Amino acid sequence: MTDTASRKIELVCPAGGLPSLKAAVDNGADCVYFGFKDATNARNFIGLNFDLAQIQEGVAYARQHGCRIFLALNTYPLDSNQADWITAIDRAAELGVDAIIMADPGLMAYAARTYPELRLHLSVQGSATSYEAINFYHERFGIQRAVLPRVLSLAQIVQLVANTPVEIEVFGFGGLCVMVEGRCALSAYATGKSPNCNGACSPDAFVRWEQTPHGMETRLNGILINRYADGERASYPTLCKGRFIVKDETYYAIEEPASLNTLEMLPELAQAGISAIKIEGRQRNPAYVAQVTKVWRAALDAFARDGERFTAQETWMAELNKVSEGQSYTLGAYYRPWK
Repeated sequence: MTDTASRKIELVCPAGGLPSLKAAVDNGADCVYFGFKDATNARNFIGLNFDLAQIQEGVAYARQHGCRIFLALNTYPLDSNQADWITAIDRAAELGVDAIIMADPGLMAYAARTYPELRLHLSVQGSATSYEAINFYHERFGIQRAVLPRVLSLAQIVQLVANTPVEIEVFGFGGLCVMVEGRCALSAYATGKSPNCNGACSPDAFVRWEQTPHGMETRLNGILINRYADGERASYPTLCKGRFIVKDETYYAIEEPASLNTLEMLPELAQAGISAIKIEGRQRNPAYVAQVTKVWRAALDAFARDGERFTAQETWMAELNKVSEGQSYTLGAYYRPWK
């Protein structure tokens, strides 16, 4: 393998709460990312995220085990509430997090000016799909890593990595978004609340579950998203993954419920020169975090040992399928046979 391909790839895992953080650390995460209990992060749901005491305990636990901590501060403030985001940056610096994951250029400017020693990562919510965009953030704000939206093919990632000094992080497993992250307007259209500013796609205040004679129905602000038969596995109602009637046929008209799983592509992603694999799922439970982290840790260790002889074990794929949406997986945009 080339030097680039053999370089250690970091495993970046989600933490929606302290139990998930500890599960990620205990099962081999190199880095854990989390958010505050407010709209400054893109998983702003009731019951998720960290208060100050939990953050302090989580940071200490991660430090004890040699794991790095990233803060997701990846939504966009308005003029009326920008102070909350500034306070979040100040608090993150005081806590000594290893990096802040950011999307808003104004906030990046503040962080770079006020805390020049603080490492900044460009969030997937920044929607940077070209090396020119990433290099702009690097030159203006000192961004050291960029998380790519899940709409690029492997060939596009190869070209991007070759033309930027910025570390590149890609999603390796978890839920998919049919839109370019940071540009989705579906939830805002239905609820009037923008995920990019309020931190939640399909905010829970607008979600309704109702058992009817026709089955379990899920609605978003009164819009029927899905109807499930008895015993059918129900998912959280988002417009992009709803079943709709199109020309008298009911089906997943926008996106099938399936999880991204790139485990079998690990050698190709390494050859492309990526620096980190990100696991999606801050809204998932600690058991999910533990299971996915454990499998990916084993796979990355095996790849570091076996190199080009690496193969994704069937047992790994089976374990990941158990926690996949619809119990199925896809390579998403990474593999486009028509290109």
